[in-house]
Amino acid sequence: MTTSITATALPKRELYFVFGALMMGMLLAALDSTIVATALPTIVGDLHGANHLSWVVVAYLLASTVSTPLWGKLGDLHGRKIYFQAAIVIFLVGSMLCGLANNMLMLILFRALQGLGGGGLMVGAQAVIADIVPPRERGRYSGFFGAVFGAATVLGPLLGGVIVDYWSWRWIFFVNVPFGIIALLVTAAALPKDALRTSHEIDYKGIATLTISASALILFTTLGGTEFPWRSWTAVALALGGVVFAVVFALVERRSSEPILAPRLFRNRVFLSGSAIGFVVGFAMFGAMTFLPLFFQEVRGVSPTSSGLRLLPLMVGLFGASIITGQLVAKGWRYRPFPIAGAITMTVGLGLMGTVSESTSLFTIALYMLVLGIGLGLVMQILVTAVQNAVDPSDLGAATAGANFFRSIGGSFGTAIFGALYVNQLPHALRAGLSHYPISAGMLAPESFTPAGLAKLPAPLHATVLHAIATTIQGIYQWATPVGAIAVLLSLTLPEIKLRTSLHAVADEVPLSNTESFE
Repeated sequence: MTTSITATALPKRELYFVFGALMMGMLLAALDSTIVATALPTIVGDLHGANHLSWVVVAYLLASTVSTPLWGKLGDLHGRKIYFQAAIVIFLVGSMLCGLANNMLMLILFRALQGLGGGGLMVGAQAVIADIVPPRERGRYSGFFGAVFGAATVLGPLLGGVIVDYWSWRWIFFVNVPFGIIALLVTAAALPKDALRTSHEIDYKGIATLTISASALILFTTLGGTEFPWRSWTAVALALGGVVFAVVFALVERRSSEPILAPRLFRNRVFLSGSAIGFVVGFAMFGAMTFLPLFFQEVRGVSPTSSGLRLLPLMVGLFGASIITGQLVAKGWRYRPFPIAGAITMTVGLGLMGTVSESTSLFTIALYMLVLGIGLGLVMQILVTAVQNAVDPSDLGAATAGANFFRSIGGSFGTAIFGALYVNQLPHALRAGLSHYPISAGMLAPESFTPAGLAKLPAPLHATVLHAIATTIQGIYQWATPVGAIAVLLSLTLPEIKLRTSLHAVADEVPLSNTESFE
């Protein structure tokens, strides 16, 4: 039988220290999933492993996503502090080893270890705040978490470019160490001790089946179309295996005494709706944002560092909207309108980005990115607060992990599917534009294009190729817009549950009426 979490309110001064450490840990984990992409060409050149390039990213993504529910459940069973600190240590050890790796196999293995710690940092930070701050006040802090998560997607390519341009790619990993040590020391000193626990049964079958299912689906979406064809037996086996083990996982959880993702969570309308919205938003966000650095570097011909700077309007919109949303909810505003408004704004932003061409002004693109960022900021983190408020305190970590898990899976699917669209549509656009040029099949392969190579093309050919790339990216955003519309529809299903003002009370499951006061 699971004992309930003993939450402890902290004095304001200690709370600020803890919050700073949690944000630092969360930022490290979020950045590491994006910052490496810019450095990959340099890493491959140094370690000579181009045929294993994608695994450097996949290893981290796979380990962090699969481990998220496990970290959440372990925190529910045995306390947050010990597992959050364990995640920091694992992440730091993985970072040091990645920086010291002298071949691709070592780097891939150490990236998986780093991702294992990163999954614990993401869910641990959100669950710790939920333990020490009531839901009504939590918006003041969770808004920053949402901003950090989204900003990492924008800042990652920029920081990666700066580090590679001015230092060594190894510092992408070494830079984590001092910040991680600070986070470890602060949380060790300021976090309240975990309450004593009774003995528990670990859901080994659930852990195993969820890991196999999620791993198969992530490998299918991230490696399909690159490492193996979509219609190959490998792809079919991974997709089928992922679905089969997902069904097995659901059956196992129904019979487990302490399931890693309890079936009762999926009977909770807020958790179910929030997870579905997070999946679709992750699908649209990660899938669409992947192509912004590509557009600036290939179509506009700017450096990785400059392309990162041009993404700042997106970060400003996301950061500002997320913080303001949290502050308003903390002052008593209802949370339900924000995901609805955010999904609508996000969809409008995706639609506007679907009109961008190689001749669109930088100011116009910045304005469109600002709209997209505002939409993402309004919807992302408030969903976690709503989910945490609606579940029993004993399920807090599992519910938080579940919300993050489905968003990560959605991002993996979105990145893969939109990437496949790009790879398949660009050759068609090139053939249409280059019909009068003598070209080889290799020239039509998207992977053959680099900013340096494109700059060497003759002027007429250069303009035609850039137009084809811009048109293809434009089409990606046009495909992403209906996905945003699905998020709008799903956001309408999110119930409004009155936010608790106490750490110990259980949320009232009766949604507020239109006239009921929060006070």
